[in-house]
Amino acid sequence: MIDIHSHVLYGMDDGSPDLETSLNMLRMAGRHGTTDIVASPHANLEYKYDPGVIAERKAALDAANDSGVRVHLGCDFHLQYENIEDALRQPRKYTIAGGPYLLVEFSDLLILKNTTQIFDDLLSAGMTPVMTHPERNQLLQQRLKDLMGWVEMGCSIQVTGQSLDGQFGGRAKQFSETLMDAGLVHFIASDAHDLKRRPPILDAACALVAKRWDPETAEILFRGNPAAVLAGKPLVGASKPRKRGLFSFFR
Repeated sequence: MIDIHSHVLYGMDDGSPDLETSLNMLRMAGRHGTTDIVASPHANLEYKYDPGVIAERKAALDAANDSGVRVHLGCDFHLQYENIEDALRQPRKYTIAGGPYLLVEFSDLLILKNTTQIFDDLLSAGMTPVMTHPERNQLLQQRLKDLMGWVEMGCSIQVTGQSLDGQFGGRAKQFSETLMDAGLVHFIASDAHDLKRRPPILDAACALVAKRWDPETAEILFRGNPAAVLAGKPLVGASKPRKRGLFSFFR
């Protein structure tokens, strides 16, 4: 599996605090079937995204990495004015592996009225927004129609694996299922921050998707689309609606 969203790079944000934790996170990811992981430090008002420091930390991590898991760089890009302007000036500064795909996180406090225009500007500049964990955002939980519209524009959606089994609460679980059944999900990622509460583990979520939806969907969301991101190629598909039994809608 390929994990396109994590905070495995140490000392950059609220994720891994030190090199040893990062190494243990990579080892854990490898034991659970992850072959590649994207280190995506936050870029927001609290955490500075410094490509020079990030490159140094990645080099140190790569030198000590004995997990077999390959580390790639990206950014947890918060949708705020300064970031947007900087990304439009430097379209590959924040993207995953220097390709076109950009992880985009919405604020929990407001959805910008000009979000559609912002996405259009990013797309026009050669960046493809990947909206991260909308199922965990209470505002976006009420904006399914907007999410559908942004996907139709060319954006994509990443859901957190732990949301699918209720570890982020019932509302996040329900909305993640709604997104899956609507054919709007393109990636499942860990958004790992540590070894216990938010670990870099995807195999349980992959098995859940294969069982509740189908193995082909799991293949697309955990391997096919993430591999396309690392290669800078078009995505191969999205989630497919579940086959529901006669009484499933009454539960």
